This record gives sequence, structure tokens and C-alpha cells, in this order.
Amino acid sequence: MSSVRQEGKDRIIFVTKEDHETPSSAELVEEDPEDPYEEQGLILPSGEINWNCPCLGGMASGPCGTEFKDAFSCFHYSTEEVKGSECLEQFRAMQECMQRYPELYPQEDEKTPQEQSSETDQTSQDSSASAEMSGANSTSATEQDPNTTQPTTEGAVES
Repeated sequence: MSSVRQEGKDRIIFVTKEDHETPSSAELVEEDPEDPYEEQGLILPSGEINWNCPCLGGMASGPCGTEFKDAFSCFHYSTEEVKGSECLEQFRAMQECMQRYPELYPQEDEKTPQEQSSETDQTSQDSSASAEMSGANSTSATEQDPNTTQPTTEGAVES
């Protein structure tokens, strides 16, 4: 015999082997668009912006949340031929706000000192490896016997 337990919004049903032997009598319920637990996308069925969407990554609630909401709303509801062209001032305000908090909103072209150091190390390693390979190739070419036949390359014409 199965047992049922309610935990918050969830209903937990434990079933037995006998329960699985009979066909299910469960009925599917139509989804409720007003269900606060139902996952919604960025745009709600009503056409409004879902400021709680995880896809926004907290932008709507950070220190520049108001500026972000103003700019995003302007763009979303824009009816101009070039969508959002009337929103430049809102986006400028958002950008200025984000520049005041570089630790929260790092610029894409800015890297932390650790990232820069890592890239410099990698570049110098690549350069060293290239130099070693170039030196090895030139040495092996000069040490070859001039009387040996070199393989032809794909585009070479054979006589």
C-alpha cells in the first residue's frame, strides 16, 4: 500500500511493487500560469519582464538594478524602427553605474592581475617553444647530407 506525505508545495508518494503492477489512474492537471513555483522565462505570458528570472544573473537586484531595469524595460517595450534607439540615455546611465562598481561588473577587456600574469607566462612559453622548434628545424636542415634526395612537396613539379 502506498503512503502519501505533503512537504510544502510537494506531494511525496511512496509506492509498493503491487502499486506498480496496476495501470496508473493519475490525471494530468493543466499548468497554472499564476503558479509562483512554476519556472518562467525572461518574458512572462502576459508580456511583462520576469525580473526574477535566473537568466538575469542578479542584474536586476544589484547596486545598478534600477538603472538595469530602466534600460532593459525601455529596450523591451521599444516600438522604434531600430529597436531600443530611444534608450541610449538609460543604457548610458546603466554603464556609468556599472563603472562605479568594477568589482561587481568587470569590463570584458579588463582582466585581473592573476589572469594577465597567466597569459604572459603562457605567451612566453609559446615563444620559447617556437624558438626551439625553429632552431631544431634549421639545424637539422643544415646537417643533412646535400647528396640525399629531399621529398617533394604536394605542389612541386617532378622532372
